[in-house]
Amino acid sequence: MNIFCDKDLLLESLNTVIKAVAARTVQPILECFLLIVEEDNFKVIGNDLELSITLNNIKSEIIQEGRIAIEARLFIEIIRKLPEGRINIYTDDKNIVYIKSTKVEFKIMCFDPKDFPLIETESENLKYTLKALDFKNMIRQTIFSVSLDESKPILTGELIEIENNILNIVAIDGFRIAHKKLTVLEKEKLSVIVPSKSLNEISKILPSTDELINIIPSQKHITITYNNCLIVSSLKEGEFVKYKEIFTEEFSTKVFLKRQNLLSSLERASLISREAKKSPVILNIENNIITISSNTEIGMLREEMTVEREGKNLEIGFNPKYLIDVLKVMEQENIVMQFTTPLNPCIIKPADDEDSRYLILPLRLKN
Repeated sequence: MNIFCDKDLLLESLNTVIKAVAARTVQPILECFLLIVEEDNFKVIGNDLELSITLNNIKSEIIQEGRIAIEARLFIEIIRKLPEGRINIYTDDKNIVYIKSTKVEFKIMCFDPKDFPLIETESENLKYTLKALDFKNMIRQTIFSVSLDESKPILTGELIEIENNILNIVAIDGFRIAHKKLTVLEKEKLSVIVPSKSLNEISKILPSTDELINIIPSQKHITITYNNCLIVSSLKEGEFVKYKEIFTEEFSTKVFLKRQNLLSSLERASLISREAKKSPVILNIENNIITISSNTEIGMLREEMTVEREGKNLEIGFNPKYLIDVLKVMEQENIVMQFTTPLNPCIIKPADDEDSRYLILPLRLKN
């Protein structure tokens, strides 16, 4: 292969593809970029067997076709440290790649490109189209609730589901549930579980614009395409938790309040309640006042907040981190909290929007 390309454009592409390159593995080929030069297309691929990213049509002058597999982190650092301007990348017959600029030349050993794994996605007719920013926001507002417990692998992914023209994204970790929904045009049903690692990287890659993306599911993979980028993720196998049955509209206490006021108060309380599982933050709801308190060995905080209340008075305790995580990603300022008993989950949602809802288990208070 032999190409000329601009350093900055190539580096921008490599910084995207590196997200799918394995950091530490017993298979060195997975720590490589695959560079493919075809008649009218220069593309770079990364694949860690769970996530694959391909950037097509990287702007270049193609002299000769070919392909190489090169250690990704070494290659990206070489490109980063080259002088600005045009660079030349070419190979010889001995699996060596030459990387040259005006006054600098690197000579690097390569891997056999035939050993690089390429994901063969199944051909499917279904394709769902939505705005990149919408999908990006749905991931951001739910992914913090994904489980980190590898003994429950199904919960280390998020459910992506479409039914009745509604796209649902759901994350559950056993202590909380995050659910976002969006009205879409597609009527075809969809239900897949995507690893959180893949969704994290996808959310970083997608543009924060109304540019349209395509979501193409198959039996073992989900593919997302936009512009010159193709992202393929493996799927989790198994049955997801029936989350709809957990949410309830019943309540004995309902509170209307300002999101930022509660967030600020909880952040102050969490300074005292560092070991949140042992020392919960207590919410005491009485009349139209919530008293937020934290009392531990290192100190005490007590703060009052005016709210609108329906139903009974209530005292309930939470790990403040779980509440803070929810309040940070919500965009609406007016929110509702619904309670049934001090031992049953709390539901948090916007006061005037049904497109998001969050469920958090409380902590048992000591008598």
